[in-house]
Amino acid sequence: MGESVAEATLTAWLKEVGDTIELDEPVFEIATDKVDSEVPSEVEGTLISKNFGVDDVIKVGEVVAVIEVAGDMPDIVTESPEEIGETVPESVAQLESEVAAVKEQVSLPTASGSSADRFYSPLVKNMAKQEGISLQELDSIAGTGKEGRVTKNDMLAFIENRGNSAAPTTKVAPATPVAPTPKKEVAPQPTAAKPTATAVAAKDGEEAIPLSRMGKLIAHHMVESVTTSAHVQSFIEVDVTNLVNWRNKVKKAFEEREGEKLTFTPIFMEAIAVAIKKHPMINISLEGDTVIKKKNINLGMAAALPDGNLIVPVIKNADQLNLVGMAKTVNDLATRARNNALKPDEIKGGTYTVTNVGTFGSVFGTPIINQPQVGILALGAIRKMPAVIETPEGDFIGVRSKMFLSHSYDHRVVNGALGGMFVKTVADYLEAWDVNREI
Repeated sequence: MGESVAEATLTAWLKEVGDTIELDEPVFEIATDKVDSEVPSEVEGTLISKNFGVDDVIKVGEVVAVIEVAGDMPDIVTESPEEIGETVPESVAQLESEVAAVKEQVSLPTASGSSADRFYSPLVKNMAKQEGISLQELDSIAGTGKEGRVTKNDMLAFIENRGNSAAPTTKVAPATPVAPTPKKEVAPQPTAAKPTATAVAAKDGEEAIPLSRMGKLIAHHMVESVTTSAHVQSFIEVDVTNLVNWRNKVKKAFEEREGEKLTFTPIFMEAIAVAIKKHPMINISLEGDTVIKKKNINLGMAAALPDGNLIVPVIKNADQLNLVGMAKTVNDLATRARNNALKPDEIKGGTYTVTNVGTFGSVFGTPIINQPQVGILALGAIRKMPAVIETPEGDFIGVRSKMFLSHSYDHRVVNGALGGMFVKTVADYLEAWDVNREI
């Protein structure tokens, strides 16, 4: 499902109960904060059960569907056909009664509103935390999900109507009178004074555009990163004249031979992978008070989607790829990212991220770290500029191709020396580019 993903939303069923399913044929579609994708079947058979409906939030590890597969039964049945006909219904009846009993036990806490037993998904808990919804308020919400669970839509409806009705709070805490200590009773309410959907109204000539599902999750992920990591930036200017001239010289022959365009991105990825090998303490994560040093160098490559959102496909073991392999991998991931065709495995496991702000004309940027990583590098636009060129015969002014590298890193575990040396290593690698390099 992807690193740090605990649940997904089922967005569409592609098969109905009774349909025959082939191997690797998509059965349903899911959506997470990282990617939307189809889930293929690992077997051939017939769909006999769908355990969730569209828009249900499903935790990792839960059974979504049951597929009956054909095959030889183990030779362990010795009863006669008459005995089998009697035994099977008894077993099924027993199983159904057990399931009904479990369902009754699960539904009882929901009906009673007991916060100790009622199940809330991580998404619901997170929304409650963000909106300052107390446990008593959460217990008062009538769930419309499976077995009475509270869904995201239930939460959104509650938040929207929260300021318009005091019913939920009076329902849950009737034993707490408002008259004796009115200030204490109303104090929890203002703590969640965040803008809600009902508070936003478009004025004349304006348009109110609600955030998409992915937009909301990205916004939360960014705010969480800023509140988690101590962001510090280091900037360095790089003379990439030799690199630009070399690429202009070889790109046509490269495309004719490999059938791939040679952009600057795979070259930058190669330089970053080399720098990480020299400074492995950039390739870490912080879990509590423990630093986890990563074995593999997996470079995340931020890519813009047609709808304006971003996704970060991952180049696995980037240090083991030559420039041809890197170019093919970069082009393939970028193309499939734009077409929303990435697989869940291709957006997880990143250990360091790179974003190319120069694509949009930015000279440099201050990117936000992609948790749980500790660093991210922004590539600025390449520009022709006048520069002082030092030679044994003296200094003179010339036109050079230059760019800025912006390195954001987590100052909790990466100090200024390491953060500065890392980006300097990347710059030195690019400036020392061999104009006669074969590819």
